[in-house]
Amino acid sequence: MEQKQKCHFSAAEIVQAEAAAIQAIPQGNDYKKAVRMIVHRVHECGGRLVPTGMGNAGQIALNMATTFSSTGTPAYFLHPSEAQHGDLGILRENDVMLMISNSGKTREVLELLELAHRLIPHLPTILITGAADCDLAHSVDVCLSTGNPSEVCPLGLTPTTSTTVMTVIGDILVVETMQSIGFGYHDYSLRHHGGYLGLRSRTLSDDKA
Repeated sequence: MEQKQKCHFSAAEIVQAEAAAIQAIPQGNDYKKAVRMIVHRVHECGGRLVPTGMGNAGQIALNMATTFSSTGTPAYFLHPSEAQHGDLGILRENDVMLMISNSGKTREVLELLELAHRLIPHLPTILITGAADCDLAHSVDVCLSTGNPSEVCPLGLTPTTSTTVMTVIGDILVVETMQSIGFGYHDYSLRHHGGYLGLRSRTLSDDKA
């Protein structure tokens, strides 16, 4: 017999739960170390940022790659499964890998870390996870904890609250990196030609000239 849903959340309760999860992101996360690593490897040594993850975490990693690239930090998304079929070859010296795994047990991500270090032994790594004490967390250079919030899914299974918090941590890294490299309106306008953002950035760049 199919089990009944465990919980029922109203729209207001969902918003409150996700807002509370954001507020509860651990204060001890070393964002500065992660940003210093990104700035050094990418902007000083000519590498790139490589976000990666599977499923919903992979979609967040893909979005992070896009946002970093559009704000002055070259980045590309590496799919963990495709990496095992040749895409691993895109990695090069001075890259930084940013892995996302809520459980810290995602098989493809664990395998990717091993394969990446086999190719580039000293590849620096950053992890965003809800399992700060997992083996994967102890295998990376910087671990950024989400605080492992409970999902607002009525079954307690579907990535919801956890992905919200992962996205916020990604935004922290993006914004702090922009500030570290002094990314301005003109820089933005060079990467955004079309659409409202392109027009707005060029207007602001002209105003600041």
